[in-house]
Amino acid sequence: MTREEVKIILTLFFSAAFLRKKRAVLTIAAIAWGTVAILLLLAFGEGLQNRLLTARKGMGENISVVWPGQTSEAYKGLKEGKQIIFRVDDIAFLRERLPEFEGIVGEMTNWGTTLSYGKKTITAFVTGANWQYGDIRNQIPDKGGRFINPQDEEERKRVIFIGYERAEELFGKEDPVGKEVLLNGTPYTVIGILKKKLQMGNYSGPDSYRSVIPLSTFVSQYGRQELDNLVLKVGDPKTMEGGLVRLKQTLGGKCGFNPEDTKALHIWDTVNSSKYMVNFTRGLNIFLGIIGVLTLLVGGTGIANIMYAVVKEKTKEIGILMAIGARSRWITLPFMLQSLFYTLLGGAFGLLISSAIIFVISLIPTEGNEAIEFLGKPTLSVPIGIFTALVLGAIGLLAGHFPAKRAAQIEPAETLRYE
Repeated sequence: MTREEVKIILTLFFSAAFLRKKRAVLTIAAIAWGTVAILLLLAFGEGLQNRLLTARKGMGENISVVWPGQTSEAYKGLKEGKQIIFRVDDIAFLRERLPEFEGIVGEMTNWGTTLSYGKKTITAFVTGANWQYGDIRNQIPDKGGRFINPQDEEERKRVIFIGYERAEELFGKEDPVGKEVLLNGTPYTVIGILKKKLQMGNYSGPDSYRSVIPLSTFVSQYGRQELDNLVLKVGDPKTMEGGLVRLKQTLGGKCGFNPEDTKALHIWDTVNSSKYMVNFTRGLNIFLGIIGVLTLLVGGTGIANIMYAVVKEKTKEIGILMAIGARSRWITLPFMLQSLFYTLLGGAFGLLISSAIIFVISLIPTEGNEAIEFLGKPTLSVPIGIFTALVLGAIGLLAGHFPAKRAAQIEPAETLRYE
């Protein structure tokens, strides 16, 4: 295309771009509204997705929780219905034989524990766990505190790590770190408080109400050797499935059950369950995107109507241009440019309005508002911007294509009789 042709096309574009100004303004407003709709829907979907994925990791990332069950079939002379038991020494046994797991810890829980501080006494559940439990289960201490360390477990220290809601229930506004609580009448020193976190999944209660002491100390106080469950963590989520197969084989040989027996162990594989969450959020974003696209199509229809109206008004002019030798692209490209101009102008206004709305929403405090905390704050990401731009471009091209095609098919002789 020569420079002269470009000049002609741009001249024709500007001569037609501002015909029917009132309708053009309304159409640009419709495109802007559609852009606001699609951007806000996708931004809220992105915010919800980020929140759900963060909450899913609140219990720990790439972990599986394993509880002992009962056998459902006979195995090597052992009758069905045998109760599987995990013992404290199974932890070291499994660590030696299952290097694919980044961490293996055991848990014991006592449900009828009394916790006392001053004149306040409550009944709560207390968990005994290995010191690695903090990293595996995302037990992050708040400022000024810490979680159980190897020395605490080795020396059976009477120290306790408390969930933030349990700490508020027992201590009120007082800083608990360094204070002594009575656990069934035995003094324990509070070494840390759980930092507030989102947690969507849990077992035996939310971590915000959980109190953790060293596993060795729990064994000494309660005289138990049986574990309630095991928690296993992998570095690469792809290795979890194979690791769990090896776990069944290893425990099957030690505890005496068929590794294929689905009732012998109860396993919660969070890696597998997280796939459903990812698919759910992806499907939700697709659904919201479809709604936004349909809203934009309404504005695109308005642009197409304007283009058809302009073609109708300029029929004689187009016929004269065709009669004196105008090329087809001199007719079609100005209409295509005009359609894209309206679409992108409306999209730009929509982007500005959406950004302003999202900025205002980001200033709203979320603390104490569970609904807003769960939904998360809307987020405009690069993929959302690219998707919206592609949708706007496609609508602009389609809205201009058919009117432009109609204009290029006008017969010059027919325009002489056109009223």
